[in-house]
Amino acid sequence: MGQLAQWRLAQLSVAAEPPRIDVIVVQPTPFCNIDCTYCYLPGRNDRTLIEQSTIRNLFEKLFASGWANQCVNVIWHAGEPLVAPIAFYREAFEAIERLRPPDIGIMHSIQSNGMLLTPAWCEFIKEWRIDIGISIDGPRHLHDRHRVTRSGRGTFDKTLAGIRLLREREMPFHTISVLSRDSLDAADEMYEFFAGEGIDHVCFNVEESEGQHVSDMLAVTDVRARFRAFLARFWQLARASDRVKFVREVDTMISVIFRPNDAPFRNQQVEPLAMLNMDCHGNVSTFSPELLGYKDAEYNDFVIGNINTDSMEQIRDSRWLAAMQRDIDAGVAACRANCEYFSICGGGAPMNKLTENGSFNSSQTVFCSLIQMAAADVVLASARELQRTWQAETAEA
Repeated sequence: MGQLAQWRLAQLSVAAEPPRIDVIVVQPTPFCNIDCTYCYLPGRNDRTLIEQSTIRNLFEKLFASGWANQCVNVIWHAGEPLVAPIAFYREAFEAIERLRPPDIGIMHSIQSNGMLLTPAWCEFIKEWRIDIGISIDGPRHLHDRHRVTRSGRGTFDKTLAGIRLLREREMPFHTISVLSRDSLDAADEMYEFFAGEGIDHVCFNVEESEGQHVSDMLAVTDVRARFRAFLARFWQLARASDRVKFVREVDTMISVIFRPNDAPFRNQQVEPLAMLNMDCHGNVSTFSPELLGYKDAEYNDFVIGNINTDSMEQIRDSRWLAAMQRDIDAGVAACRANCEYFSICGGGAPMNKLTENGSFNSSQTVFCSLIQMAAADVVLASARELQRTWQAETAEA
């Protein structure tokens, strides 16, 4: 039995029918005002804005289906969400609120590059209690290496101005930083930047191979060990001070590993319709949200229906959903059979399996070796150290 299995013996709960929709990812527009070198999104020059009628159709059908969870997280993502005006979101949010049954809660989330934030946006975010995240990759030289305009100019100053606007108004927010090979040796520098700017809720993504983009991480020697060292050092610095209070990769992993044995655990990316993803034309997909917009004839470009023309039952019963689920389930089974980290992962991210391994029906990826395995290793190493310290203190007493 492996070390993680010794710590974490709980089994994954099996999702029951009917579907339970927890997360809805809505693409208000594919357009983005910048041109990150590692961006996986196709069509980010397309200025199409989703119709309000499409948003209403989505939530009318969602609420009528009875499949919505007690609290649904609606994530406005893909492209730059703040390209759409405040008036657009006000109309959409008010329509959703009118449709919302009293026993269902809605939490709106926006992930932005922060460059378009204004005092008016801040007031709107406060009014609707929107969970706002800002994408910033650390200090200027790391951020501007990849997050650039279409003319190749860095975006650091405008992003940081947006963050400072939020801080001036004492508004809660988190940041997401994409770690590339350049960042792996910069844990101290990254920590000092976040702490110095008053950024106390930090999330890390890793540069992924998705779509046409091939991540430099794939060429890094012993990337898992280096990422683990980065995460351990950053967390050590955070624990030694109260300036950074939350590190998503570690704090989330702690709650997963040490959850009660009877606590349910779900991997929403492998559970059909747990994540419902819709583009600006009303096309619907599920599983990994990044799948929507990519081309693959075997899976009908990952589209399982259109909210303007299809019922929720037709979307659930789509043969394209069945084809994806068949292969994703086989990949989950392979993970369950071969990976000692399965109980804290639940079968990986289908998008990463497809792009790294060429098939949903596969198991380990570089992505999961970092985000799941390396993060678990950091938590387990800390737990063992605490245990040794406690045993030594007990023996002395």
